[in-house]
Amino acid sequence: MKKHIAIIMGGYSSEVEISLKSGNVVYDSLDKDKYDCYRIHILREKWVYVDDNRKEHPIDKGDFSIDIDGQKINFDCVFNAIHGTPGEDGLMQAYFELLNIPQTSCDYYQSALTFNKRDLLSTLRPYGIKSATSFYLNLGDPIDVQAIVDKVGLPCFVKANKAGSSFGISKVYQAEDLGPAIQKAYQEDDEVIIESFLDGTEVSVGVITYKGQTKVLPITEIVSENDFFDYEAKYQGKSKEITPARLSPEQERNVVETAKRAYEVLKMKGYSRSEFIFIGDEPYMLEMNTTPGLTAESILPQQAKTAGISMSELFESAIEEALKKNT
Repeated sequence: MKKHIAIIMGGYSSEVEISLKSGNVVYDSLDKDKYDCYRIHILREKWVYVDDNRKEHPIDKGDFSIDIDGQKINFDCVFNAIHGTPGEDGLMQAYFELLNIPQTSCDYYQSALTFNKRDLLSTLRPYGIKSATSFYLNLGDPIDVQAIVDKVGLPCFVKANKAGSSFGISKVYQAEDLGPAIQKAYQEDDEVIIESFLDGTEVSVGVITYKGQTKVLPITEIVSENDFFDYEAKYQGKSKEITPARLSPEQERNVVETAKRAYEVLKMKGYSRSEFIFIGDEPYMLEMNTTPGLTAESILPQQAKTAGISMSELFESAIEEALKKNT
């Protein structure tokens, strides 16, 4: 009997449209002879199954089921394609854990930890994983511009601590621009991380559990036409993404070891995509994404393709890994 697979997409953050694109790519790529697939929109105002005629059917949040013409359908597995909250910060993972429904992303603790950039980097630092010098602010904290500049220098990056897709990020060259940049970041999150500027090659490294093994995918080099890898560069064609990256053998070895170590130290599963900048041969981690973009143009599928893994193989492996947990 075919497994019922719920593909959750949407979410409550600025990344909702990107997530809907990812979720639809997953739906289109999965083999319908193997799985009965259902597009589930998780939105602030509603949780609904959207059928092929665009008709909406409400989700019973008590057991995450749907009713189709009087027939109750429960799901064997959830494929998580939500970028940002509540799919990338642990909320949906904890919900499915309580319901004992397997899901394809990492567990709720790892999801919450990786979504919080400053907690992630602080956790990994004792394991020898390097990151930029940083300054932290919470909404309502006094903003001491001189203290910030003294610690991180200029230029620096101001980021929302818990947000993805480069929302709320600014590169600041002058002290007087710090205040507006911090307010921009606060529009996305009530926590801000301000980091020193690292001048080096930026790469993205996908690490996944594939057919039971931790697999580091071919590395992607990010070359932005803009001043940094912002939303335009990421989603509107203002960057070159070169896979495999143009790295020295030592750089490649170092970043592969670092990305794999981070994945295994955190006891990750499912997909991850970590961003690094090289200072010399040493990779400095910026962040880790646990529900990265999954369209054909997205970095992780590009890396999988270079590794000889098709979209359907990439997605089906995640489902089969999740189903193993409950067997």
